[in-house]
Amino acid sequence: MTLPRRTLTHILLLGIGFAYVYPFLWAVGSSLKSPMDFLDTGLGLVPPTFMWENYATAWNQASFGTYFLNTVIISLLTVVGTLLLTAMAGFALARHTFPGKKTLIGIIGATFLLPHGYTIIPVFDIVKALGLLDTIWSVVLVQVGGGLVFGTFMFMAYFQSMPKELEEAARVDGAGYNTLFFRVILPLSRPMAATLGLFTFISSWNNFFLPLVFTFGKPELRTLGVGLYAFTSETSTKWTLLCAGAIISLAPIVVVFVVAQRYVVDAIAGAVKA
Repeated sequence: MTLPRRTLTHILLLGIGFAYVYPFLWAVGSSLKSPMDFLDTGLGLVPPTFMWENYATAWNQASFGTYFLNTVIISLLTVVGTLLLTAMAGFALARHTFPGKKTLIGIIGATFLLPHGYTIIPVFDIVKALGLLDTIWSVVLVQVGGGLVFGTFMFMAYFQSMPKELEEAARVDGAGYNTLFFRVILPLSRPMAATLGLFTFISSWNNFFLPLVFTFGKPELRTLGVGLYAFTSETSTKWTLLCAGAIISLAPIVVVFVVAQRYVVDAIAGAVKA
């Protein structure tokens, strides 16, 4: 590639990258503006005056402390439940042969294509019958159930790429099934667990529909995604506080991704190699 073409390619890629990053930069800048500056500057990124108190106002006015704690609890429980169940199911499907296995995998895969809107009513009835409606456990249960198919297939593909000699060596040393899974197989699947855990955490953290439906009767159980609507009303929207609340809700995701990104790269490299 000649130098002019390489330069044009870099300019084009930088432009595309900036287009992707611009909404986030705009939200950061708008979160530091006054309401008047927000209207005057429009799509400008740099606020004339930095209103750092917007973050404190957003945190206190919308009960973000409570919503933040709810979101952390729900997201962590969802990640733990999803990883444990999908790892066990993926290992069973990857290493064991039984009658109807292909049919079962096909049925499980077909359920992955069902939109959430078509299943929300029966799921709501089940949660209500279990007496879990308007509890944190209802949101966790439904989110874990929604991530089982994708996670199971991810783990199944990852376990199939592992050499069987590892399991045979562990069995020769006297390891039972539970010991083999929890002390040998599961520790070796840390890259995939980190990747799936990251995706699950982000999905749970940003989820709006399920927390809204299953905690509708108890506003104190809302998550950050639902709590952002505290800044909107029928007549007006507090845009600067809404942007500040959005940045507060995005910050933990950025931190988690930075910490777990090397595991994501390892898992993707392993999947490509397999």
